[in-house]
Amino acid sequence: MKLIIGSDLVPTKANIDLFNKGDVESLLGNELNEIWNSSDMRVFNLEVPLTDNEEPIDKQGPNLIAPTSTINGVKKLNPTLLTLANNHILDQGEQGLYSTSKLLEKSNIPSIGAGKNLSEASKPYIIEKKGVKIGFYTCAEHEFTIATETTPGANPFDPFETLDHISELKSKCDYVIVLYHGGKEQYRYPSPYLQKVCKKIVEKGANLVVCQHSHCIGSVEKHHDSTIVYGQGNFIFNKVDNEFWNTSVLIQVNIAKTLEIKYLPIVKSEKGIRIATGEVSTDILTGLQKRSEEILQKGFVEQKYNEFAEKHISNYVRKLSGFGKWKSRFDRRLLNNRLSKNNYSKQQLLAIQNYIECEAHRELLINGIKGEIKGGR
Repeated sequence: MKLIIGSDLVPTKANIDLFNKGDVESLLGNELNEIWNSSDMRVFNLEVPLTDNEEPIDKQGPNLIAPTSTINGVKKLNPTLLTLANNHILDQGEQGLYSTSKLLEKSNIPSIGAGKNLSEASKPYIIEKKGVKIGFYTCAEHEFTIATETTPGANPFDPFETLDHISELKSKCDYVIVLYHGGKEQYRYPSPYLQKVCKKIVEKGANLVVCQHSHCIGSVEKHHDSTIVYGQGNFIFNKVDNEFWNTSVLIQVNIAKTLEIKYLPIVKSEKGIRIATGEVSTDILTGLQKRSEEILQKGFVEQKYNEFAEKHISNYVRKLSGFGKWKSRFDRRLLNNRLSKNNYSKQQLLAIQNYIECEAHRELLINGIKGEIKGGR
């Protein structure tokens, strides 16, 4: 059996006409379309609500939306399973999620990772072929679209629940594949926390863990004979033109006595994606291999992430300081971040660290902020 896994799919202005017409050949190109359809199973992440009504929720970041007519292209991709556990599935409110769910149900496309409440959103999916059971589980980090016991949304990663879900799924299946929507955008390595989480997911029974959401190809690690992919890039998401978004990989899984993993390099085209060839393909795979070797070095993951954090902390400090758009630009471009750096004393920074790091303070802070927003702030 052959399975192919794609990451984030969002119809955009660049290709919405192709999705409306269901023109998969133009989206994928002939060679990639043949590979895609030759697989026994096709799984990818639908990272956008399909709805004709704009009802954006209050959140940090863009509110994605795609018209219901784009279901034609999604359907023509012939997915075996779609994952909805991501940070955008609730972008257009409950109606956006329900519109998407109804379209998928009408099109006979199974999906997991989101639902009318936490119980429904956390359900796994089991595919049985040729006497082999493959269990799929998907979850997302907490970013505005998470389900609760009484409200709809995506299935969150919760160490007190998720790991038990995976262990229980493994008891029913020969193989378990976990799609984890998390990690830092446009960062090609795992954070120390993400690495720890994924290794624990493996120890609870996962044979393959795929981290999506980062919009770039990351690195790969073996743990207890299982494979962890820290970022595979996008599937079809033609929005940004840079070194991170322009290349990605599809994950091909050959299911036999073990899971054999192969990476298929792809590049973004004007309206879709194409299989990478020549030097581009070689560079993609060489880069993946190099980073995968780097993260095995003692202390590398911690050091690399500290460097990344140092580079980006000023953006976070400006947000915490309440800087608006123009003040942020003035500080960044003309003052080299001196305004935000001098805004807090050492003791004030220690207080912020404590509020975020300490579980009791963090829980109170989050609930208090939610109350302020709900109260009309």
